[in-house]
Formats: sequence, C-alpha cells, structure tokens
Amino acid sequence: MHYLVFIILAPWLFLQGKRVKQNTPRLPEAAGERIGVSGDGSALSVLVLGDSAAAGVGVAQQSEALTGVVVKELARQYQVNWQLLAKSGSNTEKATCMLDQLLSVTPSLRFDVVIVSLGVNDVLSPLSAKRWIKQQKVLIELIATKANCQSLVLTRVPPMGDFPVLPQPLRWFLGKRSNEFNRYLEKLAAENSCFTLLDFGHQLDASAMAKDGFHPGQAIYQDWGKSAAEVIIKSLN
Repeated sequence: MHYLVFIILAPWLFLQGKRVKQNTPRLPEAAGERIGVSGDGSALSVLVLGDSAAAGVGVAQQSEALTGVVVKELARQYQVNWQLLAKSGSNTEKATCMLDQLLSVTPSLRFDVVIVSLGVNDVLSPLSAKRWIKQQKVLIELIATKANCQSLVLTRVPPMGDFPVLPQPLRWFLGKRSNEFNRYLEKLAAENSCFTLLDFGHQLDASAMAKDGFHPGQAIYQDWGKSAAEVIIKSLN
C-alpha cells in the first residue's frame, strides 16, 4: 500500500527529502577515542559497528554515546577491550565491507561481543527490504565466523515515522518502510537464535532526540546502551 502511495506522490516525496537534507544541520560524530580497555575482571572483547548513530552523532563525546555507555556498564564486571567501527552514512553493505577489511588486515582479531546499528541509510535508499535482509544475513555470517562472535546484538531500525525533522507525507512513508524492514528482521530473529534483536528503549520524541531531529540524543543513547549491556551480560551468564 505505501509503495502505491509512493508512486503517486514520488515527486513530492523527493522534493521533501531534498529540502530536509538541505535544511537539517549536519552534526559531527562524537569526539573521543574509538579503541581502548576499561574495567577489571575477565577479558571481554567488544565491537560496536554501524552508522552515524553508532558513531555517536547527536552527542559531544563518545562517553555519552552508545559505545561509551555500553563499555561503562560492562566494565563493572569485565575488563573490556573495546573498539568502535562506525561512519556516518554507512549502510549494511558498507559496514560489512569495513568489518571484512578490518578482519583481513588483522586476521587474529576476534570479538566476543558485537553490537550493530544499521538500517536507516538502507531505508533511505532504493534498496528493497528483501535485498536488505540478504545483506544482513551476509553480515551476520561474517560476524559469527570470521570475528568468532559469541554474543551478537542487532538493533531494530528506529521508527522513522517518529522522526520530528521529517514532514508529512515523507514521515509516514519512511515510517512504513522502516516498519517493513523490521518485520523482515523480526522474522529472521525468530528463525535464527544466533543474535538478539534490540529496541532503542526510549520514545523518539523531540525532547529525547538530537537538535537535528534525526539522531539520538543523550537520553536515548543512555537507554540504548544500558539495554544492550543487559542483554550481553545475560547472554554471557
């Protein structure tokens, strides 16, 4: 149904998308280290992989972003050897290539835990949900085999129908499309126990999001990171 609406309203939707891109402030990725060791206890290697949300766009420092929150929580019980591999604009295909290159350059590199944030840039592209889920399967296979991951956490595509910066009907269309991507991801999760599917854990209202109305704010990163850490600790125990 939403694709029929897209065909009818395509010129208007493209114009809205162009205006949003032109008028939305471009926020930088969070500053700070992208690799380190924190905490005491049993050694645990952690990778955060993904897009601008994984890179911490929307907050000033990595300590306030997803990686910082996850590491802080896990470091209460483990010695966390952590790394962030993320770039604004990354989609699933690009992130898979980034990880494959990293593992090829350092063949001995392994990650006990991998947290993935991807999907928004795929939704914004012409990519179909069916094609996207195939790319997700390739990424999951790479993480499970080449990275030897023991605990994989995939984050659902955020509900783009709640993004304050998006005007209607563009917001409605992208909301329907992100829901479609999530249905495919949920089906894959139901068929495959090798990963945990995670929500952001916070309502995406304007007060909780970054000033661009598109990226997570500090409250969302806090809830998201704590939820991810809880899932990881549960899976390891």
